[in-house]
Order: sequence, then C-alpha cells, then structure tokens
Amino acid sequence: MAAGRTTHSHTCSEDLKKDFSAPKKKVPTICGTNYPVSIAFIVVNEFCERFSYYGMKALLTLYFIHFLHWDEDLSTAIYHAFSGLCYFTPVIGALIADSWLGKFRTIIYLSIIYVIGHAVKSVGAIPIVGGHTEHVALSLTGLCLIAFGTGGIKPCVAAFGGDQFEEEHKEERRKFFSIFYLAINAGSVISTFVTPLLRGDVKCFGGDCYALAFGVPGVLMAIALVVFLAGSSLYKKSPSQGNILMEVGCCIGFSLKNRWRHRSARFPKRTHWLDWAEEKYKKTLISDIKMVTRVLFLYIPLPMFWALFDQQGSRWTLQATRMNLSFGTFVLKPDQMQTLNALLILVFIPIFDMGLYPLIKLCKINFTPLKRMAVGMILAAAAFAVAAIVEVQVSETLIPAPAPRETLFQVLNLAERPVDVTYPGSDVPFDTFHPLQDPSHYRRLTLEEDAQDVSFDLRYNSMDITCNQTFHGEKAYSLTLFTRGGQLECKLLEDDIKKPAKGLAALRFINSLQDDANVTISGKSFFVPKDHGVSAYQTLERGVYKKVECAVGSKKYDLDVDLLDFGASYTAIITKNSDENIEVTKTEDVQANNVNVAWQIPQYVLITAGEVMFSITGLEFSYSQAPVSMKSVLQAGWLLTVAFGNVIVLIVAKAAVMEQWAEFVLFACLLLAVSIIFSIMASFYQYVDLTEPTEEHKDKAELNDSGSGKEKVEEQLQLHPLKKTKI
Repeated sequence: MAAGRTTHSHTCSEDLKKDFSAPKKKVPTICGTNYPVSIAFIVVNEFCERFSYYGMKALLTLYFIHFLHWDEDLSTAIYHAFSGLCYFTPVIGALIADSWLGKFRTIIYLSIIYVIGHAVKSVGAIPIVGGHTEHVALSLTGLCLIAFGTGGIKPCVAAFGGDQFEEEHKEERRKFFSIFYLAINAGSVISTFVTPLLRGDVKCFGGDCYALAFGVPGVLMAIALVVFLAGSSLYKKSPSQGNILMEVGCCIGFSLKNRWRHRSARFPKRTHWLDWAEEKYKKTLISDIKMVTRVLFLYIPLPMFWALFDQQGSRWTLQATRMNLSFGTFVLKPDQMQTLNALLILVFIPIFDMGLYPLIKLCKINFTPLKRMAVGMILAAAAFAVAAIVEVQVSETLIPAPAPRETLFQVLNLAERPVDVTYPGSDVPFDTFHPLQDPSHYRRLTLEEDAQDVSFDLRYNSMDITCNQTFHGEKAYSLTLFTRGGQLECKLLEDDIKKPAKGLAALRFINSLQDDANVTISGKSFFVPKDHGVSAYQTLERGVYKKVECAVGSKKYDLDVDLLDFGASYTAIITKNSDENIEVTKTEDVQANNVNVAWQIPQYVLITAGEVMFSITGLEFSYSQAPVSMKSVLQAGWLLTVAFGNVIVLIVAKAAVMEQWAEFVLFACLLLAVSIIFSIMASFYQYVDLTEPTEEHKDKAELNDSGSGKEKVEEQLQLHPLKKTKI
C-alpha cells in the first residue's frame, strides 16, 4: 500500500523546465494566500482516486477465493501480478505524458480508462451476469484496465500539482505535497475499512455483495475524474517536453554499442563505460547518468522488501481469515486489518522524524539513509518471523488432511449409557465414550487398500457387539453409536474437516427422534431425517443462536444452539429429554479459531516501521543523490522495484510447495540475507553533496562564459553540482 502512497512523487518529466517565453497570468489563490485554487481540485481528485484503488484492492484476495473459486496460491499469484502491473505501467504513463499528451491530458484519458476498468470489474462481480468463464474474463479485463489507469496517472498527478505553484513559492509547494500525502492516506484508511463492510454486511444475490463493494470505488473514481475536469480552467498546463527516460536509455544503449565496436585492444580505454557515449551525447548528460546509475545499482536488492510488504493484502489477509476476529462486541472483517498499516504510518512518521531520528543524532550515531533502509529491511524480515510464529499457533486448529490409504474417524455415542470401543491400531485395550460426549480429537487409521472394511469391538450394557464399516482413504468420518429396540447399532457419517471459509461456522444436525425435523437458523433451513438421520452442512455467520426454530411433526420448539464461533464445524444432536422436551447437544468437530486477530498487530507494527525507514528514507535518499533532471529516472527505477517485488511473490506462490509458516520463514530469511548484501553494497557507496559542480559542468560553464548563456549555465550549476564525501 505504501508503495502507492510514497511513490506519487514530484516528477513525471523534467518538471523544472519551463516555457519562460509564455506570458504569466494572474492565478486565483485560496483566501489571498499563495496556494492556487486549482490544488483543491487536485487534492480531492487524489483522495477519491486512492479511495477507489485501495478500496478495490483490499477485496481482491477474498474475491478470487470465494467468488471466482480459485485456490489460495492462484489467488495470491494473480493478486501480486495485478500489483506488479500497477507499478510497471507508470513508466508507460510517464512516456505518454512527457513525449505526447502532457500531464493534463494524460490524467484525463487514463482516468477514463480507469473508470471503465472499475465498471467492467463491478459487472464481473454480479453472479447473474454469465457463468464462471465470463466472470473471470470480465474480472481480469477490468483489472488490466485499472492497472493501466492507476499506473499511468501515478507519476503525473503529484507533479501536475507541483506545476501549479510559482517558483518563488517553494514552501507552499512543500506543504502542498504534505497535504497531498495526507489525502492519499485518508483515502487508503477510509476505503480499506469501508469496502469490506460493504462486502460482508450488505447481502445481494444471496451472498457477499462484491458488486456493490467494487462499484463504490468505481463511483469514487468517476467523481475523481469529474472533480479534476471541474478545475480545468484554473490549471497551469505545461506541454510535453520530451522524455528524459528515453534520452537516458538511448545514451546508455549508444555507450554499450560503441564500447562493443571498440573492444579491440588498439583502442585506448576510457575511465567509465558511459564515457563511450561522448561522441554523441553531452558530457553533462553523461555525468548525470553516472550519478544516477550509482543509485540504481543500489536498487537491485530492493524488490525483496516489496515482496514481503505487499503480502499484507494477500497472505496476511488469508491468515486473518483463520483467526478470531472478535473484539468484544465488534467483529472485524479479515480484509479490514490492512487499515492498520495506513493508520500506523500516520502515527510513525512524526514519531520517527521528530523523536527517534533526533534522539539517535543526539547519541552521536551516524544513522545514514542507507543504514536506515537496511534497518527497515531487518524490521520487515522480523515482521514475517512474527507472522510465522502466529501462523504456527493458527495452524493448531486445523485438522491435517488424511493421506492416501489413511482415514480419520471419531466416535459419537448417542446411546443412553457409556460404550467401550476397541478399534484397530489402538494403544489401549478400549476407549470409553459417554453419552453425547464431545470427542476430543480425530483418530487416524491406516488402510491396506483405498477402501477397506474395518471391525470395531463394542461393549455396551455388558453385551459385546461387533461393528463393521467400510472406510475410504483421504476421508474423515463420525462413527455414531445408538440403540434401536434395546440393541446397540452403529452408523458411519462422512465429515467435512476443512475450515469453513471467511471465518464462518459450519453446522449440521443429527436427529435421534422418530419424526423428521426441520430447523431454521438465520433464514437457512436444515432438513434432518428421523431415526439418526443427518442434515447437510451449512455455513452461518459467527454468533450466539439462543432461539432456533425446530419443527417436529405439527409441533414447534425453540432450540438453544448457543455460540457458533469463527472457523468451527459443529454437529448438533437433537434429542428428547426426560420432560419430553426437545433439546440439542453440540459437539465441536473442527476447532474454532482460538488465536485472536490482535496477534497480527505486532507484525503490522514491525512492517510499518520498516516501511517508514525503508520506503520514505529511500525516496529521500534517491532524490538527494541525483540531479534534478534525472529524478524521473529514479522515480521509474523505484516503481520498478515494487513491480519486481510482486513478481517474486508470484513466482514463490506458484512454485513453492510448503506450509504457510515455512513460506513466511523463507521470505524472512531471504530478506535478511538481502539486507546483509545491501549493507555491504552501501558500505562502498560514497554520498554526494550537491553543493559544488562537477568537472563536466565547470567545463561547460567556461565554454559559455558570456551573456545570457553564462546565466543559464550558472543555473545548471545550481541544479547539477557534486561533491563526494565518505560514508
């Protein structure tokens, strides 16, 4: 998330190039200040756009799993493929804006594509529109359009806002970017909290209302476009002025090609490989590119940080679905936990800037930007180590699926007295099961074939009985024991031991009465056949169900089912007590999620602290270490590190076959190793201080030592000075 927040930076092209020949006109300002009225439209536009993006993205993982019915690995892979695409397309947007349309028209045209993408995505989430193939096609088409729209305008909106200020109003421009950043975070916080509520609390078409939850962000994006258009007459619109990315690429390409042509030993060597571009390109440009490549070299390890960071919306959200989401009377949605990151970053930025960093400085510790970034990586790795520990605890409530030629079973005693059961593979002579006892666990039974008859020796009321049942491999069963005509009998019921999705509770009924029963809970009907018949499983929202309607024959009863907890599966046994009243006894077949989602808070704290030290510091470092003319190159490079980070997750999600906690440990170890490599690379880096000119810029100043040419070169010297200092 923060990648989107922190990378709306100050450049879409060479923002400092101005058309000085154009006459200046009076720009309307806010209440007589130096703030142009036009920035209000840009800030509101950004709030609505970020609301639409983060609100939509927060839902994606659960949408893929529960609406498109993809498995967790495929859902994670597609989620990160989309995230990666959103950070590849800004390069295209910058090229379009700088070389063709200009910022204003680029924002307009790509915003239209953005809105269309939201519309297509919302239509694809309507269950009655086509079948599964149509839903997948519409969803992926919509996501591609959204990725092109959001990525295309990403490098342009903030820069366009900066263009609205006069050069002498630098302080106002700086404050504008702070307000702009606040709008991004406000949109993120509100949307990641609201859209999961629209998904889960509003029901449409018989289930979660994904169409509405995706539609609202689409409406916000349409509002963003309308607001931006409304300020059209107030904007300062700079024409496209050529793209520095293209120029840098061509210069590097020419240098490599020229070096290859002159690879023979008879040609004299040059100090730097970029010096082979001197035949075609200016020394000032080559010098600037040299400085940029030194920074871009440090970008090589950075994607691994984003590989971990962006899993908040995928793996961490899936982890939350397997946890207890209750905070007293308030029940959280699993996809709402992402809101915590946006809230924490608003808290941490002033704490770090005004508290932690000054304190470290007082302690005479040279905490350089690159050291901060390395610490940020370590904190992110620690966050995943904590996530692995939490995952181990969460996994304890899961029942491992039986292997081929292996089966699971539990015993349910519906008789009036205890039953002693002896079964194959038991370490004890027999187990005693009391009436309506909740079994503590499933037992594993190894089969010699895929399907095998198994005999159980039962002792009931001083009588020995043999129970023969057929078990199949890779399945789980409940062996139910009951009496008929005073004789003990047995019956095998197949169980569903998978955790119910979305934190729901699964429930089925067994009817020990002599009449069929019809039970209704929250609008769902359970038909339970008589004489120890069983209903199908159905899922229900977590809650306390005290008065459940049960119709038996012509009579109606109220059953107290009590609490159905997150992620649990229950068997409710309908019996008649001594007063001839109907009652229900509940057994917990699959354990409820007993790890509260609050245990995710430490990992969110660590990853957000890592983000502040890594992402924000990284951008500040990048901009301080390169000429103004090269900032768009660094912007593109930074965005691409985010894109490649998502590609890493995509590959691991599809290739690695391991338990979730082990995958978290793998990512933590990889990032820890990368942080060490990055620290070694950083130790060789020499910081630049932009206070003195390079030799190339000095040379050019001497060649242009007259008139207006000299003034322009002096301006260049202020933009491109360089002084090396040791780390």
